[in-house]
Amino acid sequence: MDVSHLAAVDTVRAARVLDEVRNAALSGRPAPVPPRPVIGQSWERVLRSGVDPDHGSRSGLLSMDEVRRRREASPLRHVLPVLREGLLSVADVARHIMVVADDEGRVLWREGSAPVLRKADGLGFEIGADWREDVVGTNGVGTPAVTGRPVQVFASEHFVRSHATWTCSGAPITDPRDGRLIGVVDVSGPLESMHPATLAWVDSVAKLAEARLREMHVRSLERLRAVAAPVLSRTEGRALVVDRHGWTAAVTGMPYVERLALPKSVSAGQRWLPALGRCSLEPLAGGWLVRAADEPSARPAARIVLDLGGPRRRSVRVSDGAGSWTRELSPRHAELLYLLAVHRAGRSAADLARDVFGDPARTVTVRAEMSRVRRYLGALLEHRPYRFTESAEVEVVLPDNPGDLFPRTAPAPGLVHGSH
Repeated sequence: MDVSHLAAVDTVRAARVLDEVRNAALSGRPAPVPPRPVIGQSWERVLRSGVDPDHGSRSGLLSMDEVRRRREASPLRHVLPVLREGLLSVADVARHIMVVADDEGRVLWREGSAPVLRKADGLGFEIGADWREDVVGTNGVGTPAVTGRPVQVFASEHFVRSHATWTCSGAPITDPRDGRLIGVVDVSGPLESMHPATLAWVDSVAKLAEARLREMHVRSLERLRAVAAPVLSRTEGRALVVDRHGWTAAVTGMPYVERLALPKSVSAGQRWLPALGRCSLEPLAGGWLVRAADEPSARPAARIVLDLGGPRRRSVRVSDGAGSWTRELSPRHAELLYLLAVHRAGRSAADLARDVFGDPARTVTVRAEMSRVRRYLGALLEHRPYRFTESAEVEVVLPDNPGDLFPRTAPAPGLVHGSH
């Protein structure tokens, strides 16, 4: 029985079936039908986190001062018009509300049908509330943040019983510059408002929001390019101007690179950057002037820490005699670097395609992603096959539970067990 199809034609019966499935899963009894994989995997994570399925739990609301601070700091504020235009036009008619949460699952904006907003208050679905999956169970905000995928949670697919009268469809919004999660947009309402097309609708609007952020980034680089031109015209040797995130506006005396890996905390002075070696950084309006040393020097032995222990944030940290820097990783880059850390002898493009996609023919996708990875790891990665350089010490920090390593709707074939 396909419960999602049943829900489209008989909401009451589908909700009853899902209630039986949830009760069976919590008691360890055989279920009449298995939960959808994305829901079953979420339930497993939530059970390990200790959420009470009958009463749930609530963390304290953020103060309105803190909410305002987060709103002003969040890139999501730039795309609220896109989200409102795409999702609120039918909210009152469809008895929906739109909820926008930040990367930590905190509700920053909430608009839509007034009666539904009042019902949401009773569930603690309020401004400033924490709706991470490990706090309130499977839901349309926290679960998409963990999986990195759009997720619809219907009726008793919610882990906490009091949420079972709701249907929620949430999609992650990522920063197009680096793939980092910046928040989740969710459309929620009572069970009878459920429609199987809602998830695709929410996801398409989230993609429009990401496209708007991409346009804004392009415009900011164009403005920086106007600042860079007169500066670089007076600069000798190898140099480039990058924005605060390392994206290149202009170069001189060297081949063009799309992006330069910068330290997590950037400051003026002498630095060692993977792609260029010893450099000097000087602040510009909106970015940095990076001057490379005339003579490349040998890089000290590096220590690489691949931190995959967090449920949502993964990073790589590189340290050596010249200092250290940290970069947050997209889910795909985290997977690829994990595989190279496990297979120190190296993996071919076909090997990585098989590991990640289950299809050794998808080498074009792998090569494109590895090209992006090498832009920030530079000489620390070699190719033919792809591998960490032998002189680098590589440490991998794993989550306590192997199932939390890469919580994806469809786990990558080479990553299912979290080890090789």
